[in-house]
Amino acid sequence: MAQAARVAWVLGSSRCALSEGLLTRPWTQLSAQSRAGFTRAAAGNRGASIRKGSPRLLGVAALALGGALGLYHTVRWHLRSQDLHAERSAVQLSLSNRLQLTLYQYKTCPFCSKVRAFLDFHSLPYQVVEVNPVRRTEIKFSSYRKVPILVAQEGDSLQQLNDSSVIISALKTYLVSGQPLEEIITYYPPMKAMNDQGKEVTEFGNKYWLMLDQKEAQQMYGGKEARTEEMKWRQWADDWLVHLISPNVYRTPAEALASFDYIVREGKFGAVEATMAKYVGAAAMYFISKRLKSRHHLQDDVRVDLYEAANKWVTAVGKDRPFMGGQKPNLADLAVYGVLRVMEGLEAFDDLMRHSHIQPWYLRMERAIKEASSMHCMHPNCKD
Repeated sequence: MAQAARVAWVLGSSRCALSEGLLTRPWTQLSAQSRAGFTRAAAGNRGASIRKGSPRLLGVAALALGGALGLYHTVRWHLRSQDLHAERSAVQLSLSNRLQLTLYQYKTCPFCSKVRAFLDFHSLPYQVVEVNPVRRTEIKFSSYRKVPILVAQEGDSLQQLNDSSVIISALKTYLVSGQPLEEIITYYPPMKAMNDQGKEVTEFGNKYWLMLDQKEAQQMYGGKEARTEEMKWRQWADDWLVHLISPNVYRTPAEALASFDYIVREGKFGAVEATMAKYVGAAAMYFISKRLKSRHHLQDDVRVDLYEAANKWVTAVGKDRPFMGGQKPNLADLAVYGVLRVMEGLEAFDDLMRHSHIQPWYLRMERAIKEASSMHCMHPNCKD
């Protein structure tokens, strides 16, 4: 049941419909005769308008100039997007030939959702193995018994990465620096520690830190402030935000039952296990959520803590940038989005969107991940 305390839910995101753009041929592709014809026609019309003193001349000229500028920026954006698409596709194709990734997860776990958000945004192809939360036979090969677990094969080297934040930091370091993954993993050593309840747990050193040299860090962040800010909010997502999920989705018996109904549908359960999980699990987690509320010193109405956390995040992002990472999401954006996404389709998520200021940022994140993942979809059912 302790494992069950870490689960919540995510509804499948709808596919992004891409509109088809219309682009006229550039001026340089027109024939010499056509260009000459356009030039003569323009000169003739201009002279006639001037001679007649048409009052519409300035309006027509302004309209033509505005149209030309609009077309110029449209073409420029289109070509730039094509360049970025080609560059990213080439990089990810090279990467996909080097790395084979398998993610062992519970679909409804916020920590697993964080990892999926990272992999999707960075267009990294991966296979998913859904773990049975009761038997966990799918991860019997591992002495580390929590999810997510990521198994990465690079050539003949097979590496196991544990802990969502370690997985993300190690893979991002790999993408930026190109260091061997086998070496990168050694920078995040596991350490035994005692938690607040006196239970021995495994922690990982440096898990919010990317192992980059000065030049790589400068290129990625631009300054120490951005790097520090990203680390601070990634840790906030793990240490605070994620602990608001269970008390909110199990807040009432009805919400607990609705939550476990989704867990059973999306998880990997046997027939008997599914029935037990839905009803016994829902009842158990309703009472456990009360203990969690007390342990984390939440308010009587746990929704208030959820709204306050969301608004605190929005304030940190600010009004002058779409994401904490600036024009594109950084690792903190992906962590917060991944945690919140598991509530989609539940009453707590709908209340969050209505009663906090987070919805515009959340929708931008949703679009950014869909657009990024569609650039290099490797899923067998992907039709993009």
